[in-house]
Amino acid sequence: MVKYFLPLWLAAWPALALAASEPAAPLTLHTALALAAEANADLSAARHELAATDGAVQQAGLLPNPTLEVERVDRKRADDARETTFLLSQPLELGGKRGARMQAAEHTRDSAAAALGARQAEIRANVIDAWFAVLAAQEQLRLAQESSELAQRAAQATGRRVIAGKVSPVEETRAKVAAATVTLELLRARSELAVARKKLAAMWGNPSPRFDKADGDIDLLPSLPDQALLHHRLAQAPAMALARSELASRQSLAQVELSKRVPDITLNLGRKRSEELGRSQLIVGFSVPLPLFDRNQGNVLETARRVDKARDELSSTVLRLDSELAQAREDFDLARAQALALRTDIVPGAQSAYAAASTGFENGKFGFLDVLDAQRTLLEARSQYLNALAQAHRAHAAIIRILGAEQ
Repeated sequence: MVKYFLPLWLAAWPALALAASEPAAPLTLHTALALAAEANADLSAARHELAATDGAVQQAGLLPNPTLEVERVDRKRADDARETTFLLSQPLELGGKRGARMQAAEHTRDSAAAALGARQAEIRANVIDAWFAVLAAQEQLRLAQESSELAQRAAQATGRRVIAGKVSPVEETRAKVAAATVTLELLRARSELAVARKKLAAMWGNPSPRFDKADGDIDLLPSLPDQALLHHRLAQAPAMALARSELASRQSLAQVELSKRVPDITLNLGRKRSEELGRSQLIVGFSVPLPLFDRNQGNVLETARRVDKARDELSSTVLRLDSELAQAREDFDLARAQALALRTDIVPGAQSAYAAASTGFENGKFGFLDVLDAQRTLLEARSQYLNALAQAHRAHAAIIRILGAEQ
C-alpha cells in the first residue's frame, strides 16, 4: 500500500492564505490592532459563522414544497380500461411554525453576532497585552544591556585597583562573577523578547515577525473611569450580550417545538381520468396526522430545560463578570500605585545610592561589596518598576477584554 503525505505548508495553506505580514519597521499599537482585526483566524471563523446564519434565516422563511403524485392503473389489458390520477398536495403549516422558525433563526444570527463581538473584544485585549509585553521585554533587554555595561566597568575598575595594590584579588573575582551573572540575564532578556515578538505576530498569523521593535511609551500609564461608569458599561459587555442572546435563542427554539404540537394539514387537489367511462373526476381532500402518541412532548421538555440552563448561565455570567471586573480593577490600581512609587521614589533613590557608592569606591572610601550591593538594589528596583508597568497594562487589557471597548 502506498501512502501519500501532504507537505506541512500545503496542509496549512488556508491559514497561510489568511496570514498577514507587518512592515519591517517600528510597530505601533494601532497597526498591530488593525493587522489582527484583518487577518486573525479566530475572527475570520466567527465572521464565517455569522455569514452562515444568513442562510439559515433565509431557509427558515421558505414555505414547504408541494407534492405532485401521478398514478396509473390498468384494470384490464385494453387501453380503454386505464385510470390515471393526478394529485397535487400542499402542506399547510399551522400553529405559527413558520414564524417561530424564522424568529429562532434570527435569534441564532444574533447569537453569532454577539459571539463575534466577544471574540473581537478578546482578540483586541490579547493584542494589547502582547504588544505591551513586547514593550516590556524591550525595556528589560535595555536594562540588561545597561547592567552588563555597569558590571563590566565595575570589573575593570576593580582590576585596576588590584594592580595598584589597593584591594584584594578576591574583589576582582567577585566583580567578574557579578559581570558573568549579568551576562546570563542579558541572554535571558533576549530570549524573552524573541518569544514576545513571536506571540504578538501570531495574532495576525505571521510565524516570523518582521517588525524591528514595538514603538510606544511603556511609562505612559493608562487611566480608568470611575467605578459607577465601569459597572454601567458592564451591562453592555460582549459576554453579557452573548449570554442574553443565547437565552433568547433558546426561548425561540422552545417556541418552535411548542408550535410543532399543532399538526399540519395537507390539502389534496387532483383529477382522476377513466378511459373506460370517458370522463374525469375532481379530487379534493385533506389529510391531518392524529396526535395520539407523538405530541412532541419530549422535544418540548428538552428545550424548556435548555431555557432554564441558559437563564442560569446568564445569572452566572453576571456574577462572574462583576467579580472579574472588580479583580482587574484592584490589580490595575495596585500595579499603578506600585509603578508610580517606584518611578518617583525608589528608582531615583537607588540610582543615587549606586552613583555615590561607585564614586566612593573609585576614591577608596567604599569596598566593592558596597558597590555590588548598590548595583543589585538599582537593578532590582528597575526590574520591579518594569514588572509593575507590565502588570498595570495587563490588568488594563483584562478590563478591555471584559467591557469590550478601550477605556
